[in-house]
Amino acid sequence: MKATDLLVQCLENEGVEYVFGIMGKETLDLVDSLSKSKQIQFINVRHEQGAAFMADVYGRLTKKVGICLATLGPGATNLLTGIASANLDHSPVIAITGQAAVDRQHQESHQYLDIVKIFEPATKWSVQIKDSQTISKIIRKAFRVAQMEKPGAVLIELPENLAPQMIPTQPLPVLPIPKSTPISQAIENARTLIGQSQRPLVIVGNGAIRQEAMSVLLTFVENLKAPVIHSFMAKGVLPKNHPLNYFTFGFKKKDEVLPMIEQSDLLIVIGFDFVESPPKDWNKKMNPILHINPLPAEMDEHYPVKRELVGDLYETLQTLNELGIPSKPWVPIGNLKERIRTAYQIDIDVNVNLSLTIENILTITEKLSTEKTIVISDVGAHKFSIARTYQPKQAGRLIISNGLASMGIALPGSIGAKLACQDASVICITGDGGALMNISELETAKRIGLSFIIIVLNNSTLKLEEQMMQEKFGNSFGTAFGNPDFVQLAESFGIKGVRPKQLNEFEQVLKNALNQTNEITLIDVQMEMDIK
Repeated sequence: MKATDLLVQCLENEGVEYVFGIMGKETLDLVDSLSKSKQIQFINVRHEQGAAFMADVYGRLTKKVGICLATLGPGATNLLTGIASANLDHSPVIAITGQAAVDRQHQESHQYLDIVKIFEPATKWSVQIKDSQTISKIIRKAFRVAQMEKPGAVLIELPENLAPQMIPTQPLPVLPIPKSTPISQAIENARTLIGQSQRPLVIVGNGAIRQEAMSVLLTFVENLKAPVIHSFMAKGVLPKNHPLNYFTFGFKKKDEVLPMIEQSDLLIVIGFDFVESPPKDWNKKMNPILHINPLPAEMDEHYPVKRELVGDLYETLQTLNELGIPSKPWVPIGNLKERIRTAYQIDIDVNVNLSLTIENILTITEKLSTEKTIVISDVGAHKFSIARTYQPKQAGRLIISNGLASMGIALPGSIGAKLACQDASVICITGDGGALMNISELETAKRIGLSFIIIVLNNSTLKLEEQMMQEKFGNSFGTAFGNPDFVQLAESFGIKGVRPKQLNEFEQVLKNALNQTNEITLIDVQMEMDIK
């Protein structure tokens, strides 16, 4: 068989369902091989960045590896933002790119760039296939590297002269990634440290969701009886009305949770990644840390580790629960929970203020969502409102780009989300700036027959940047722009566009859209008030 036939067989062997990408001359053999697959659907997109975002969100939701494809040169570099975003948010993704034939890589050549070097800082592993006989080994290693903690992105580059070569090899067997747990002495030391504390505080990060440790985490928390806070990416780890849930932290400003961190005497940090929020922003008093994570702690003066439990989070927490941990109930002073709920506008009464504000929109969205509903936030001022106000009914169902914080992820990410969870409603919430970055992927979604909802917050400005400039300089520059008519734009793609004028009209439009199973709906929300 030819080399690309083997590559596709290796992808099938790994359980790949979708490849998102755009073909080019250097990937024609690979796309031809994909066309013969009965298992893998090649989804040709409108921009390679969109392909990477689709693979990111698909991988994040399924825990499988998302695959994206591009040709050499500009095709490959167009993937870079989405690949870097996946890597920093620890989504398992593999990018496969074409490349010029080996015999012209030593000199200045048409469309040739050293893509492996360009991608090295943005991936866990970046490699060129130099010998077609190594394809099976490289693909198997790539999947293993992408999925091992911490998951991330891998680049595989295939020069065009290798693609049609005839080779006799076959895929390697897929083996599960082994799990490890802390030694018994480390577990006992952690229990002793918890016993010595008076006011422990549990901080939960994205790793708890990645490692599917939510059930044992809940048991751990309810045995400990101490307050719990979580990062943007770990929202939903506790039910909204759970008495120990003190909501989200990680805001540079107006972080209402910080007084509770200062009141505590031990921070039990579970599955937290520094990329979610640097410790200097939230542990200014340098409270001692019990680090529970699949990997050892990073060194940081604001992260003073007293004890570490390094290993699989599910197994580690289950062991702690079985051995028993001391109960440490305490309540932060100052009626903090109600202050947080008020400041973050959680459970606000929309009947009092019927304006089309972001908080009212989020309250309605939360009211109409179910446990399966997936909400994808783009990046902008609204992202912080979502991180504060919106409370998902299940962990892992709110997707936020936080590591790279890349605008433009939400619309193509919704395609990845819908393919990952076809029985779930998907709601994309984006600003007008982020929406227009990858609006062309509406054609992709329509072509492959998907249904989801896009809420465009329309205020004709980069609101977050405008706010920052106002605070720093007293004025703003370069943040305003014009917009197309989003309703007409939606209709030009053959999808439904709606522009509600009042909040009750928005609620009815969203309710109707959620009941549609075969239609994309774009809701153009003309913002009445500034996003906070």
